[in-house]
Amino acid sequence: MVGEYLGHTLKNEKLVIGKDPRQSSDMLEHALAAGAASQGAQVYLAGTVATPALAYILKENGFSAGVMISASHNPYVDNGLKVFSSEGFKIPADLEDDIERYIKGEIKLNRPDHIGNIHYYSDGIEHYIKHLEDSMTHRLDGLKVVLDLANGSSVTSAKRLFEGFGANVILMNDTPNGTNINHNGGSTHMDYIAKAVVEHKADMGFAFDGDADRCLAVDELGNIIDGDKILYILGKDMLATNHLDKNTVVSTVMANLGFLKSMKKLGINVIQTDVGDKNVVAEMMENDYVLGGEQSGHIVLKEYATTGDGVLTAIKMAEIIAKNKTTMHTISNECMTFPQVLINVKVKDKNVIMSNRLLQDKIKKIADSLEDEGRILVRPSGTENLLRVMVEAKTQEVCQKLADEVVNLIVKL
Repeated sequence: MVGEYLGHTLKNEKLVIGKDPRQSSDMLEHALAAGAASQGAQVYLAGTVATPALAYILKENGFSAGVMISASHNPYVDNGLKVFSSEGFKIPADLEDDIERYIKGEIKLNRPDHIGNIHYYSDGIEHYIKHLEDSMTHRLDGLKVVLDLANGSSVTSAKRLFEGFGANVILMNDTPNGTNINHNGGSTHMDYIAKAVVEHKADMGFAFDGDADRCLAVDELGNIIDGDKILYILGKDMLATNHLDKNTVVSTVMANLGFLKSMKKLGINVIQTDVGDKNVVAEMMENDYVLGGEQSGHIVLKEYATTGDGVLTAIKMAEIIAKNKTTMHTISNECMTFPQVLINVKVKDKNVIMSNRLLQDKIKKIADSLEDEGRILVRPSGTENLLRVMVEAKTQEVCQKLADEVVNLIVKL
């Protein structure tokens, strides 16, 4: 039904569909294509591609919309649809609402005058790879790099790009079979790649999620480098090369205090949004910032992409190491990380608890006591009746003590 409504909206215009390698993606691809073509759209099947590849393809090749079939970092039994506009951004809320109304039967469609055709579009991935190749200015000769592809969408681009620029590549989870996507690998299981980097004496490692729109890294000692440190490394390099317009990076309220202090030391301003890559992108587009992202590894390099791009992030990180003749540990260790405790608390009504005066007073008291050497953040989950309690401070013991105090109060309310 999503395909039908998009086809109705597009009429005779072009829709491109991409997918990750999970088992149900073929089924959903065929259903979407049939639905859209039945309403008159011209449908192009790009095959297995990363989410950022689909976003680039549709923007640069005259498509009016695109759909990525993926459940991102979730296990293979899940799946979902990400719908993009002609500009490569996720569709606005009002179009999402219209699609939902059609699914519920609140909107009726007229029978079209004609039906569309379905085309295979293998050239799409080639355009994307060429685009990422053009973003590089330095080769990666001499670097040994471990890539964990999560048995996901990055299998069509990551190895080819790294080897094309001269890196010695060691692959993990690079044989998708439909049911092994994100299984014991990728950016949600970083222990595996951390161990592999040390065992292979590699210079670095990069792990992607199922649809390759995010990336986390590992240094040569096996330390995990999260999205905060990735933003620091990219931001510092862009500042040094005069590519960081307005000296500003966009992050979220979950960014570590150590990261914020480290960026300030560099002279880089950090704008913080609500959690979610969609919020980061919206802030970047509204104010024309060029770099943004989240701790989870969604990194947006606006000069090259309209959405988080894990493979792009990885090759640009490796390029920085190569051109500066440094190590991943050296450059990432410049960014401070404050100890952090994050606890999820189930509640009956998150909004009622959040507005409780006792809780608000407690949060303020802790914030005042921490001053600028820590912080507390209590926020409701966007999808569940949960409150997320996060405390950062100089020591893990202080974090745990203060977080426990807040959690115990919430439980009593």
